[in-house]
Amino acid sequence: MAIATINPATGETVKSFDEMSAADVEERLARADAASKTYPLTSFAERAGWLHAAADILTGGRVGVATMMTMEMGKTLVSALAEVDKCATACHWFADNAERLLADDVIEDPSAVKATRAFVTYQPLGVVLAVMPWNFPMWQAMRFAAPALMAGNVGLLKHASNVPQTALYFEELFAKAGFPSGVFQTLLVGASKVEDVLRDDRVDAATLTGSEPAGAAVARVAGECIKPTVLELGGSDPFIVMPSADLEAAARVATVARCQNNGQSCIAAKRFIVHADVYDAFAERFVENMAAQVIGDPMDEKTIIGPVALEQGRVDLVELVADAVDKGATVLCGGAAVDGPGWFYPPTIVADITRDMRLFGEEAFGPVAGLYRVESIDEAIELANATEFGLGSNAWTTDADEQARFIRDVEAGAVFINGMTASYSQLPFGGVKRSGYGRELAEPGIKSFCNAKTVWVSS
Repeated sequence: MAIATINPATGETVKSFDEMSAADVEERLARADAASKTYPLTSFAERAGWLHAAADILTGGRVGVATMMTMEMGKTLVSALAEVDKCATACHWFADNAERLLADDVIEDPSAVKATRAFVTYQPLGVVLAVMPWNFPMWQAMRFAAPALMAGNVGLLKHASNVPQTALYFEELFAKAGFPSGVFQTLLVGASKVEDVLRDDRVDAATLTGSEPAGAAVARVAGECIKPTVLELGGSDPFIVMPSADLEAAARVATVARCQNNGQSCIAAKRFIVHADVYDAFAERFVENMAAQVIGDPMDEKTIIGPVALEQGRVDLVELVADAVDKGATVLCGGAAVDGPGWFYPPTIVADITRDMRLFGEEAFGPVAGLYRVESIDEAIELANATEFGLGSNAWTTDADEQARFIRDVEAGAVFINGMTASYSQLPFGGVKRSGYGRELAEPGIKSFCNAKTVWVSS
């Protein structure tokens, strides 16, 4: 893929960029390596000051940053503004809480290990390569950067090739905020260069958010080099509705959960599994809400659904729905690409899905919802788990026993009861099965790229 900003609303190339040369990459690796020797000697207070400054810069320039994101990947300006605000909030939170999260774990009875003093201290690993996707171009990278920088790590960002301006902005942001030279840099290179960078001895770890093939490739190389990784990959999140659910609320949230970010979110609800007792009532409300979503120019504040980010992404949606229809599925709303310039695809609900359809097992990365009818909680859980993915999940029920079943039995990195799956700085984020491993955010996330060093002292 060329490194370029291509406006998904028009299909026009706005700006192209030359890939960094081998010499450029070498210079940045050397700078990162040098920074990794001195940056960990800074105090939490110093790092917090720089990260608070970054948050203030984001807030002060939020309209310009949001406009840049909308231009690059097509999210609505309203959602882009919210993304900038979320990044600023995360910066403030990690600046305020990192020292507490990384405090030494002291063994209360050191005599049990024949010591006078024993504890675990958390030290940065060094240079971390972050391979990030285009769908939340600010948030995905920031949820790595904020905790990693507060922990004393140095960051190298290889962002998606269709959001180069956002990628370059990150380096500029942290430099303006006062972080020392080389602490956070952008590598404007294609995917083919990732392996060489990851194999470099000056890179100590990697984190990737992206597709399953990309994650597998990074994990393979990192495994050969014995370097730790965190992978957040695809998802096909279930959204389960039981008879006791508030159907109006469930249908309203279901629409947001499927259509947020123009349907391009790993943790978007994608498979809507509804108990037969309330299936028709929920389906009626869900179809009405999905069909009412306003499609159009993402810069218009009235627009709810903008274009999908990539032309191939729309082709993929067309083919998934066509395959389902050819095999007997029913389209309840949407189901055809929007004519005209840009890569628009309408909110779509497909029912009567069977296991031989691609839509049953593949992730639909756009506003396409699969609707399923089940007869029991056991069938709902079985269907929810009938996927290679296990990122997020939603369950709607006011029955305490049913809630406990979903919490225990749904195979996912997160279960949200009577609400929409989302990521928060205060909660760990990640998946199981082919959705990846490791965690971002909260205490597990900030410790992902730390050496949990055991300290034993005898006086």
